[in-house]
Amino acid sequence: MDMDSASSVVLQALTQATSQDTAVLKPAEEQLRQWETQPGFYSVLLNIFNNHMLDVNVRWLAVLYFKNGIDRYWRRVAPHALSEEEKTSLRAGLITNFNEPVNQIATQIAVLIAKVARLDCPRQWPELIPILLESVKGQDGLQQHRALLTFYHVTKTLASKRLAQDRRLFQDLASGIYSFACSLWGHHTDCFLQQIYARDEAAALSSLERTLLSLKVLRKLTVHGFQEPQQNMEVMVSCYSCGTGILEKLIFFCRQVGPDSTCREKLILFFLPSCFPFYVFTPAGEGVTFERFIVQCMNLIKMIVKNDAYKPAKNIEDSKPESLEAHKIKTAFFTHPTLTEIGRRLVSHYFLLTEEELAMWEEDPESFAVEETGGDSWKYSLRPCTEVLFLDIFHNYSQTLTPVLLDMVQNLQGQLNCSNLLLKVANKIYNAVGLAAYELFDNVDFDQWFKNQLLGELQVNHHRYKLIRRRVIWLIGQWISVKFKSDLRPLLYEVILSLMQDPDLVVRIETATTLKLNILPILILTEQFLPYLESIFGLLFQLLQQVTECDTKMQVLHVISCVIERVNIQIRPYVGCLVQYLPLLWKQSEEHNMLRCAILTTLIHLVQGLGAESKNLYPFLLPVIQLSTDVSQPPHVYLLEDGLELWLVTLENSPAVTPELLRIFQNMSALLELSSENLRTCFQIVNAYIYLSATEFLQNYAESLCRSFCDLLKDITNEGQVQVLKVVEIALKVSPILGAHMFQPLLPAVFRGIVDGERYPVVMSTYLGIMGRVLLQNSSFFSSLLTQMASECSQEMDQLLGSVIEMWVDRMDNITQPERRKLSSLALLSLLPSDNSVIQDKFCGIINICVEALHDVMTEDPETGTFKDCMLMSHFEEPKLSDDEEPPTEQDKRKKLLALEDPVHSVSLQQFVYEKLKAQQAMMGDQGFGVLMETVDTELVRQLQEFLQGL
Repeated sequence: MDMDSASSVVLQALTQATSQDTAVLKPAEEQLRQWETQPGFYSVLLNIFNNHMLDVNVRWLAVLYFKNGIDRYWRRVAPHALSEEEKTSLRAGLITNFNEPVNQIATQIAVLIAKVARLDCPRQWPELIPILLESVKGQDGLQQHRALLTFYHVTKTLASKRLAQDRRLFQDLASGIYSFACSLWGHHTDCFLQQIYARDEAAALSSLERTLLSLKVLRKLTVHGFQEPQQNMEVMVSCYSCGTGILEKLIFFCRQVGPDSTCREKLILFFLPSCFPFYVFTPAGEGVTFERFIVQCMNLIKMIVKNDAYKPAKNIEDSKPESLEAHKIKTAFFTHPTLTEIGRRLVSHYFLLTEEELAMWEEDPESFAVEETGGDSWKYSLRPCTEVLFLDIFHNYSQTLTPVLLDMVQNLQGQLNCSNLLLKVANKIYNAVGLAAYELFDNVDFDQWFKNQLLGELQVNHHRYKLIRRRVIWLIGQWISVKFKSDLRPLLYEVILSLMQDPDLVVRIETATTLKLNILPILILTEQFLPYLESIFGLLFQLLQQVTECDTKMQVLHVISCVIERVNIQIRPYVGCLVQYLPLLWKQSEEHNMLRCAILTTLIHLVQGLGAESKNLYPFLLPVIQLSTDVSQPPHVYLLEDGLELWLVTLENSPAVTPELLRIFQNMSALLELSSENLRTCFQIVNAYIYLSATEFLQNYAESLCRSFCDLLKDITNEGQVQVLKVVEIALKVSPILGAHMFQPLLPAVFRGIVDGERYPVVMSTYLGIMGRVLLQNSSFFSSLLTQMASECSQEMDQLLGSVIEMWVDRMDNITQPERRKLSSLALLSLLPSDNSVIQDKFCGIINICVEALHDVMTEDPETGTFKDCMLMSHFEEPKLSDDEEPPTEQDKRKKLLALEDPVHSVSLQQFVYEKLKAQQAMMGDQGFGVLMETVDTELVRQLQEFLQGL
């Protein structure tokens, strides 16, 4: 790529790629994709994002393309790899200056440099670390920060490498720069503290950011740069001297700044949690504790409680001295009084709903409900963080804390009224009992508590009591999988039905969430739920329509999906309204891909529940599948996995193929090119189409499938290869003539694999399954294939046939499935009768395979003493299902009907062996046949005669 002429066209393409107009955006993206492998492209990108005069969005995009290119083309062994000359030039250009003015772009450049460092440092890029160290010493504030930012990302990346040689290299680096990193941290901390003293908050915040980056570098060097950092004198002296000096200055400067200072808050947050995490449980800490500080302290305490390094080994003699010392210190601290105080304060002080939360409940109940069930919020929010800490401490010290919690519950008995204070206290205690449900299993008779107290509290309709109604239904959900008698379940369903009509929205949402997460997986497998199904499902649908927040709709949809999944076909009478509503919800959620994922999940279970009736959903369903599985559409990033699953279940439950359903398969070629983790589902979809309508499907798409499969087989694992071959095998099974014709380009490789003796057993087994179908059900095609392969291999046809039979006999043990073993026997027997000397030479091996297969498939009738082929199927019967079994899909029925025509299930192996041997005897005469039989081991002959007795 010529630099002068390329810069302008690449810049133009990047500019167009930032457009909001898809007509402009798509061609630009395609053009950039084509340039990715062109020499010089990344040098042009480097010049563009280093030009601070250009548009920020264009420069941002240039950085991203460069960064993605490192993953794809930087390694020497990668296809279209960058030349060593260009990489040398790019490395030099990346560290010419550290003056990027835009923070986001500076971060991306730092990550980009770290990616290159992971591959090239220190061997191909020895100058990187020295240049970074020199740059962080500079006086220019911007340059210093950008160099330090890059230094951190490079250190972080190099520390993450896990090969022994890479770890040694990082340890060498750490020992060489550790003192410098300590002094760097000390310098920036001094600057920060001086600026606080001078009340220059802007400068202090800037220095604090440099301090944090320096500390992060130091942490990576300490943790990953030394095998035993606590035993390294340099590490311990440096950390102690730096930490002691900074802490002295910290105490002094904390007294100089005002209590409302932003810097003071950051200062405390930055330094104190590591020194005083238990302040949060003492009156002394109340003056300096604010939410972010408390969260950090809670997380630190949790790490101390759970850290295995603080526990002695089961055999004390195997424990390290430092572990024993740590355990001693930990035991001395966590005494009975300390644990009691921590437990009580956690429940009474930190489980409390704040005034802000109660106000949100009143003003915006949906947002309150969503925040309460956030995923990883425990790491960042106070009360969820507190609950996780409570669980960990209770688990580790349950003997001490169980009496404390039970005492709190006992003190609450019979006292509840509409007093705000008592309701808040009960809410906190119930929360604790729910969290500790598994630990309290032997100490709480939950069934009695439910009947005697909790049930009555759920029936109090006072507005203030909504706090308790919500907490109690949540509490029941926590205990339902721990201890709850089955005869109480109908009573529980009555409670759920009542609370789903509660005047408070949060209570209704909590009830729905509890139903999904804690009740349905355990209880809905029984008939007890079915009398309540119509009412509860109707109320869930009303709730889905009522809520407006995307996250809340997702929650309710997940509950509905769970109900449909559990009751399966029993849901059919009640889904009419939902079926009418989902298209509207899909349209409204165009900008909310996660909600659309929830809709897809609901549709998956809905199609499974409706079975063949799901064809009535096709006007809505098929466009949804089309969009979700089209990789040219941006939403596919979110929708693809669920979209493929929906596509598959739609095919499995389809009563017949439609032109629209067939047309969606146009999306498959691009999906197979991705070679992603969804490849297995893609193969299942292909198989489902073959079972659904082999003739129409193969005539339309076999040619493009063959091309995709040929590309896949060039670079795919053995397991992936088996998945490809199974598609061919199923096509031959469903339509032997058309399947062989359509997949003809793939069959020579199968033939060669058999002759060459493929080493991977599962692949070989599949090869033999495919060739068995061709030989048994399409003998003329087998003859033409044999002719073709003999020509390609420059061998006589008989010689090549002999090699195939010999390898087949030799590798019969690779075949583990009884169906394939019987198929191999039938296929090789189909070569008889024959006067071909090669086939007669292999007669002994063919008989050997037949006897083995007879042992596999023949069962003896104990009454008559005769043998019967257990794989024979004479007619199709609808299976009788238990309550817990799912009904067969339409595809299951198609497979059963297909099996009735399959030689494996329609031809008696015993009879087939007998007929073929009689035909061979008729051809050769008794004397010739006798000579042929003498080539077979006498024991095999005896077993064969026993199986054929009576025919």
